[in-house]
Amino acid sequence: MNNDTEKHFSLDSTVGDVIRDPAFHGFGRLLFPVDISIPDTMTLREVSSSQIFLWYSNIHPEKTVEIVNELYRRVKKGEQIYYPIYSEDEIKSDHQKSYTGLFFFRGTPGEKFAVLNAGGGFAYVAAMHDSFPHALELSRRGYNAFVMIYRPETPWQDLGRAICFIEDHAEELDVNPYGYSLWGGSAGARMAAILGNSDYLRQITGRELPQAGAVILQYTGYDAVSRHDAPTYVCVGTSDGIAWWVGMKRRLQKLSRLGVPTEFHAYSGLRHGFGIGTGTVAEGWINDAVLFWEKYT
Repeated sequence: MNNDTEKHFSLDSTVGDVIRDPAFHGFGRLLFPVDISIPDTMTLREVSSSQIFLWYSNIHPEKTVEIVNELYRRVKKGEQIYYPIYSEDEIKSDHQKSYTGLFFFRGTPGEKFAVLNAGGGFAYVAAMHDSFPHALELSRRGYNAFVMIYRPETPWQDLGRAICFIEDHAEELDVNPYGYSLWGGSAGARMAAILGNSDYLRQITGRELPQAGAVILQYTGYDAVSRHDAPTYVCVGTSDGIAWWVGMKRRLQKLSRLGVPTEFHAYSGLRHGFGIGTGTVAEGWINDAVLFWEKYT
């Protein structure tokens, strides 16, 4: 393993190397799906596949290496990259709450923030492919990006708690508490859509919080609509066998008729779970999503 902080991990580094690295002490296991049994001896090349990240496509092992090295570099710079969202007492009374928290990719101090929610069919959290890459790209554009690690059995509760945590600690985190966005793919997109609705946000958190300025959704079959939904951006592949692109388009048409701003993109031939779309016809979609977010905040 290279000791250089820019290339501390390689494709041949193992999951165990990452989890046990002192830089990730106490939360390294959350970098990988905790609801899937992953051998510590599995390399980063091997773990970055659809055999681990079920239902996903376009997985790049090099991106996994880039992400863990970036997080390692940030820790070495003195940044806090992980924040539990439940208190020590809450975790003591329910140990499962130790399996949820926020990874923070800091952008420009005082800039807006995004919360990114990976999918996984509410069976596991595919963050390494479905939200860490997005957060890295957003932070490079100056936005403050949080990756939500949630419990598949309590996704709405955990995301609601995370939004409350960020709002309550906005000054400490040095983020703008207004005009934030919620992003999600597949199951994570359902989370973003639901918590982006002002009524559901209030019901789930029990608080009057600022509504998201925009929700950015990828490949989800979520079809409920309300005039209380946030401005909604959607992208999906036309060969997605899980989320039907026509159904997603119809949902946005209904939202538009209710007066909710929308934007829709369908990418020819792409399957479910293409992530940030590197090397595909969808590459660069995140730029369109950011422009949409900025337009409504």
